[in-house]
Amino acid sequence: MMSLCSDVLKALKGKTLATAESCTGGGIGAALTAVPGASKVFVGGVISYTNDIKNRVLGVDNAVLEKYGAVSSPVAGAMASGVRNLMKCDVAVSVTGLAGPGGDDFGNPVGTVCIGYADKRQTLAKKFRFYGDRDDIRQQAIRAALELILEVAQ
Repeated sequence: MMSLCSDVLKALKGKTLATAESCTGGGIGAALTAVPGASKVFVGGVISYTNDIKNRVLGVDNAVLEKYGAVSSPVAGAMASGVRNLMKCDVAVSVTGLAGPGGDDFGNPVGTVCIGYADKRQTLAKKFRFYGDRDDIRQQAIRAALELILEVAQ
């Protein structure tokens, strides 16, 4: 994970990055800040574990939360865009998902995770399905979010 985080920080040299995390509970931020010098890129994050925080802090529209549910691509994209605006950074990544023990009212099973990305050019989100126990799912989500940054940020 340290190598992946170093790669992300190098890829974003000269830019700033923020995170909006739900099911990963700050794991992306923790992984990034384990790398010396991370503060040159990583500015901070919001742990938005509840819909109320997604709405009040990140600006995710309640209508979107109600229509699609917290674990959805529209919400992940809105979270990334919201934290990017809040932190006034160049790049943002978000994670919202179900690490267990149960699914949600929208039919998403445990292991469903949506990851959002936002920069000045675009906002996008991808839906993933991870397997394993709660910790496995969270670790896979962290890795996928970091990989998405590398894939999209140029």
